[in-house]
Amino acid sequence: MTSASSAKKESAGALFAKYVSQNILGMIGVSAYVLADTFFISLAEGADGITALNLVLPLYSLIFAIGSMIGVGSATRFKIYQARGDKEAGFYFTNSILFAFIFGLLFSLAGLFVPGAIVRLLGGTDEIVAIGIPYTRIFLLFAPFFMMNYICNAFVRNDGNPSLAMAATFSSSIFNIIMDYVLMFPLKMGMAGAALATAFSPIVGISICSIHLFSGKSSVHLQRQYPSLRRLGRACQLGVAAFMGEISSGVTTMVFNFLILGLAGNTGIAAYGVVANVAIVGTAVFNGISQGSQPLLSDYYGRNDGRSVRKILRLSMITGITAAVLIILFTNLAPEQIVAAFNSENNAEMASYAVFGVRLYFTGFLFAGFNIIGTGFLSATESAAWAFLTSVLRGFVAISLCAVILAALFGMTGVWLAFPVAELLTTLLMVIAIVRSVRKMPAKERL
Repeated sequence: MTSASSAKKESAGALFAKYVSQNILGMIGVSAYVLADTFFISLAEGADGITALNLVLPLYSLIFAIGSMIGVGSATRFKIYQARGDKEAGFYFTNSILFAFIFGLLFSLAGLFVPGAIVRLLGGTDEIVAIGIPYTRIFLLFAPFFMMNYICNAFVRNDGNPSLAMAATFSSSIFNIIMDYVLMFPLKMGMAGAALATAFSPIVGISICSIHLFSGKSSVHLQRQYPSLRRLGRACQLGVAAFMGEISSGVTTMVFNFLILGLAGNTGIAAYGVVANVAIVGTAVFNGISQGSQPLLSDYYGRNDGRSVRKILRLSMITGITAAVLIILFTNLAPEQIVAAFNSENNAEMASYAVFGVRLYFTGFLFAGFNIIGTGFLSATESAAWAFLTSVLRGFVAISLCAVILAALFGMTGVWLAFPVAELLTTLLMVIAIVRSVRKMPAKERL
């Protein structure tokens, strides 16, 4: 466990390398099954299948965002209280599981009774609604498991076992990819098969996390208690960065979907689906850096070790900038190859839109990486107001305004530019937030 005693045995840099590298791999594993869904659906259903998937991706983002807000926020509170020796730490795991079930049940009921209305509300035509109903119904029914998987993973990671958390994420992703193929092709289940593969994957992750949670080494335990709105609120204060990190892609997708429908129709939506799904992998890298460094930041912050907090922040930013440069180089050097992997119908119009979009859209990752890591730092160090402000700007306000204004001025080119411009605007505020938060911390460790 990354407690005061274990932190003394390993340097902040060594712990950073351990936690962040494993968490990046784990987060890439999470995003890999979305890419696998996109790839297999493109083979089985063509551009219409990608369009249907892209229309319901905001629902995925909302489910994951709620799960990550409750899970990461609760696990962060757990870590800070644990570092301070406060018995309040023990209540946050059970509370998070209870609320995940409550919120997840609402999504399950929506999937059971109104999946078609949901797809139509998100912009689906009659043809797309018909394709999207089985997929939407199935994955919404399993919403509680998606949320609980996030929670279990966050607590296992914060309880000092990032290796098992990574193994759980990778195993669930590999299960999903294998079952995607089996259910969609040999068993010919189409979109329903893709949804079933995705729906059962968090159960695999939860099962593996349970190895730690029910072991003698775990300091995380289920308790008999009533749901506490007070603890939920305190957790969500520190989970807002994780929420925005997930929901921003969903908000972006939904806004872009409606704008692109008017500019380029379903073909444009399919092109954006390729760009958005590839972007999920890039975002996963930055979420991995942010969530991997969070237990360390919270532990050092809880022990008033400002020097180590600054070191982890510096290492996080250097890693994020390096990753961003590599992602931008890759997407600008091989956009045709990236798009071709998801264009089984060889749709020239779709390819033209997507290749141009990849080149422009991914330039925003230089700023997005800084912002994702920054909001994670602010939440981990109890700068909840700054974390909320920067997250709302990035996740809702800036991207929506930039998309609407730039699309009106420059058409599809404006749509692709909205993401980098919005992230740049957020970066300007993020610099101020981080500087002010860092200045409040002590220069040296005080125990």
